[in-house]
Amino acid sequence: MKREKLTLIPIIVFFGILLSFLYLLIIDRDKSNIPSALLEKKVPIFETNSLINSSKFFSDKEISNQVTIVNFFATWCKPCRDEHKFIMMLSKKENLKLIGINYKDNSKKTKKWLKNLGNPYDNIAIDKNGRIAIDWGVYGIPETFIINSKGIIKYRHVGPITNKIYNKINLIVEKTK
Repeated sequence: MKREKLTLIPIIVFFGILLSFLYLLIIDRDKSNIPSALLEKKVPIFETNSLINSSKFFSDKEISNQVTIVNFFATWCKPCRDEHKFIMMLSKKENLKLIGINYKDNSKKTKKWLKNLGNPYDNIAIDKNGRIAIDWGVYGIPETFIINSKGIIKYRHVGPITNKIYNKINLIVEKTK
């Protein structure tokens, strides 16, 4: 009798673990919702070259006084091309500044890419060696951040912007204004 109870324990533990794994498989988790240490913190300050006007890009001057979307992108990134139409739509919003950060890319190719697809950005910072992305905690591109008018990061999206994410970004931007 005692022996039968002892053999039930591993079976119960096994089914408990199995049920836990099944639960994790079926719940609706947002894989792009990666925690960020920068949420609710000031934007990292950096200085680099601007792709658009061949001058210096100062983050504290470019990302201030209005709601800003910062988008890390590259021409070699297929998901960046896929999301570009949504970035273009965001650029048409009033009272919203759009900053691109060109990640480890060739500037000539980027200019040609933007000429063909359209340039939605108010300005583009060049992140030639990836240092800016590291400071922002970027896992991979594309990655998009919403910053309020005080320079505080309010939202981060990892991965390409889809129609669903575009609608979510619009809601967050409206709340952030």
